[in-house]
Amino acid sequence: MSRLLYRDALMLVIDKPAGLPVHPGPKGGETLFQHLDALRFGLPRRPEAAHRLDKDTSGCLILGRHPKAIARLNELFRNNEVDKVYWAVVEGGPHEDEGEIDLPLAPKSPDRGWWMKVDPKGQPSLTKWRVLGRAEGLALLELRPVTGRTHQLRVHCAAMNFPILGDPIYGTAPRFHGPGLHLHARSVTVPLYPKKEPISVEAPVPEHMRERVKACGGAA
Repeated sequence: MSRLLYRDALMLVIDKPAGLPVHPGPKGGETLFQHLDALRFGLPRRPEAAHRLDKDTSGCLILGRHPKAIARLNELFRNNEVDKVYWAVVEGGPHEDEGEIDLPLAPKSPDRGWWMKVDPKGQPSLTKWRVLGRAEGLALLELRPVTGRTHQLRVHCAAMNFPILGDPIYGTAPRFHGPGLHLHARSVTVPLYPKKEPISVEAPVPEHMRERVKACGGAA
């Protein structure tokens, strides 16, 4: 598989394309789940995703290759030991060069559990950010989610008045025929083996983001 970025006995890291949901949804359609058999590489079971990426987010997705591996990865995620770095092209951009967004999040309505809002009674949510470059009306941010809430990066950026480019839910993009969500899981660092160095994997910038990432001074 050309999108395979890393493979060992316990873990795979793939470059998930934007627009491909990880799990089946109520509307059906193609999902990553349908491609997992091709990633067994001789093992009797298909691998399982150890975390989530939004349908429209591209980049590094970690898969566990068997139950023991999945349990180990789940533990690392639960203890916030996996370092995840995202790149986002945002509209406008912050005045400062780095900072934190510490805003609790909760579901917007009971019937749309995945649609989130800032809510003082919600779950604690923390994102660290740094400006990597700027262009006319845009900025390229490095985002590091300390917590892993649904749509956390998208809601946090929108709440700070620099929504992610191409976001039709929390930003200004049209529902259809927009530029595509400019949010990419750029890299992961996983301390998978206690006596070895953590494993670091990076995904290339996707086609739909390259032009604006380059305009902001980022390398694809």
